Amino acid sequence: MTLPVYEAYAIKYGDRVGTRGKIFVHGDPHDAPLGMDYFVWVIKNDERTVVVDVGYGQEEGEKRGRSFLRCPTDGMRLVGVDPDTVEDVVITHMHYDHAGNLELFPKARFHIQDSEMEFVTGRAMTHKGLRHSFVLRDVQEMIAMLYGDRVVFHDGDEELAPGITLHHIPGHTRGLQAVRVHTKRGWVVLASDVAHYYESITDGTPFLTHENMFQMLEGFKRLRSLAPSDKHIVPGHDPLVLQRYPAPSADLEGIVARLDDTPSE
Repeated sequence: MTLPVYEAYAIKYGDRVGTRGKIFVHGDPHDAPLGMDYFVWVIKNDERTVVVDVGYGQEEGEKRGRSFLRCPTDGMRLVGVDPDTVEDVVITHMHYDHAGNLELFPKARFHIQDSEMEFVTGRAMTHKGLRHSFVLRDVQEMIAMLYGDRVVFHDGDEELAPGITLHHIPGHTRGLQAVRVHTKRGWVVLASDVAHYYESITDGTPFLTHENMFQMLEGFKRLRSLAPSDKHIVPGHDPLVLQRYPAPSADLEGIVARLDDTPSE
């Protein structure tokens, strides 16, 4: 069977500046500043559009010291996607910067791992160290979507549609999932927070926030097993994404990266 071919986009909606000591395990807090970009992703062709994650709202982002450059839905409109008509949204995990705007997609079904919903509504959330990146309002909104028959649960690796697959890779959170999409350059893996930065993939550098360190480290290997090469893996927060991939047009430089094109390195 010939697989559909999709375009894939990373759309920046916010950023912050930290240090390695506040971003990586064993990072040196005296290192030079390290930037972190916040993205949502769009997968589309003439027959189907899938949004991956929905970002945070302005109030929540600024409360946490993150910039709010644009509403994620406004970013999607820049690549021709109307959030009012989107039918499928993948929530890679329930952290505030990935699940904070569910209500802005009035017709969508939300795809989430069973284990992520169990994680954010179970005993793990009695520990402040595990729940600090979640927002109660977002969890309540997802439950409301569930009771409105708008949540699709997945248990492990599954095909969302021909040419789009979901892959459960825990570590950062219990139900974290990456998305693999078939493009003109082959399979591209949208890592989300399985790997925040390129160096996590190449050097095994672990992110500071995690539930299970071992699973996180194994997850870096898993990403590589899903992709034809490291150039086919897109990390979730690395500013280099916008430098390595071309923009769809000159006016979208620094905002949108075309991930189905070949990166510069």
